[in-house]
Amino acid sequence: MELSEFTAQFRTDLEAAAALGGEKTQAVAKALGGAAETSARLMLLSALSKFAEEVSAALPDRTVTVRLDGTDAVVDVRATPAEPGDERAEEHQQTFEELTGDISRVTLRLVEQMKARAEEAAAESGQSLNSWLSQAVQGALKDQWKRNSQWHRY
Repeated sequence: MELSEFTAQFRTDLEAAAALGGEKTQAVAKALGGAAETSARLMLLSALSKFAEEVSAALPDRTVTVRLDGTDAVVDVRATPAEPGDERAEEHQQTFEELTGDISRVTLRLVEQMKARAEEAAAESGQSLNSWLSQAVQGALKDQWKRNSQWHRY
């Protein structure tokens, strides 16, 4: 997120407020706007970091961080590994596992290039195409289930 648009708006607002005064007030406001830009950028980053902490606290399976990269604020969202004894993680795992069970047969039609790439990926991971596809589907379903149950929890 580019912070310059926000700091530029701060300067514009400061100069607009100073327009009510004389030329000297306007000149001082312009100088203060330039000097305060770094401080405003740091305050924005601080507010975003605090917000990221609050989001992380509300999402126990995610960690959100914000860092400054030049003039950009970069948001990083990562999955938090479940700790042993975490009841919610264990509860989620047991519930998802209850959804799996008997094996069913399906026919999957893929474009030839996609099938070839999937076979390569399966071979690279030392699995059959069937096992690789099964794990991919299971992972996608698990992620979707997590997202859906996470939003229903709050």
